[in-house]
Amino acid sequence: MPLRTRTPGVPWQYMFVKICGITNEDDALLAVAMGADAVGFVFAPSPRQVAAQQVYDITRRLPPEILTVGVFRDEHPERVIDTVNRAGLKAAQLHGHESPAVVEEVARNIRWVIKAVTAGSVDARKADQFGTDMILVDAPAPGSGRVFDWGLVDDVAPGPRVILAGGLTADNVSEAVRLVQPWGVDVSSGVERAPGKKDALKVKEFIKRARAAVPARHVGPDRTPYDWADDE
Repeated sequence: MPLRTRTPGVPWQYMFVKICGITNEDDALLAVAMGADAVGFVFAPSPRQVAAQQVYDITRRLPPEILTVGVFRDEHPERVIDTVNRAGLKAAQLHGHESPAVVEEVARNIRWVIKAVTAGSVDARKADQFGTDMILVDAPAPGSGRVFDWGLVDDVAPGPRVILAGGLTADNVSEAVRLVQPWGVDVSSGVERAPGKKDALKVKEFIKRARAAVPARHVGPDRTPYDWADDE
């Protein structure tokens, strides 16, 4: 099934939205109810760090069409794969200095892999060498929740789908999407009322405004680029 149903007579518009830093079931269900395509769980050191069993208890209650993502930083590939499996996740986000070889090793065992790169970095300029279709572009201080110069996204090698992160909020996501024209957006602290606790109104407005600003180049077929449930 497609992730979104099309309203007759209305052109299909697609903007992938990931709500990251989920720490509890209520926030995961909230993100899904508000229309998020993906939810992220942080296994790297962070105030939002969670355990695999805790995440499994959440993911087993989520609809199959939601992309569930584990976020790791410079972790051994075997541990990434093991944690993703134990947590019942569909995807891994590698948010460190992982080499193309490490990304490839993870991708051999996990269907969906997102490689995060720092805006303006060497990794961003060679993003097409990581062998993954999804590249997340974050601020020079990843996970800081700070906005960076969006013009740096121009340095990302063409090819992979770009997911914009770094300091996004409901107040600036429309402008970010207009200027960068990414395939998707990712937010964590920008929709929180406290570290690890999401704010329902902020989540709702963020998703609404991100989708309203969808670039013309992402208006097209009736189906979204992926159906995460295909491999179930």
